[in-house]
Amino acid sequence: MNADAGKTDAETPLISINREWCKACGICIEFCPRDVLDGDEEGKAIVVDEDECIECMQCEIRCPDFAIRVRSENDE
Repeated sequence: MNADAGKTDAETPLISINREWCKACGICIEFCPRDVLDGDEEGKAIVVDEDECIECMQCEIRCPDFAIRVRSENDE
């Protein structure tokens, strides 16, 4: 079964990365189970496939610099 089945646009996660805080450690990239993140030319995290995000929060939880936020559109 498709993990995205039943997911509406209102439930699509929003991933924001504060590039000033990111030190390019790669922890978020390594722990993402769906390969949503990758490193740019500086090694800093970028979102490459936000549609695959399952909101497991591993990137946000494990970021030592608090540079990543994962929120649903219906979050305040």
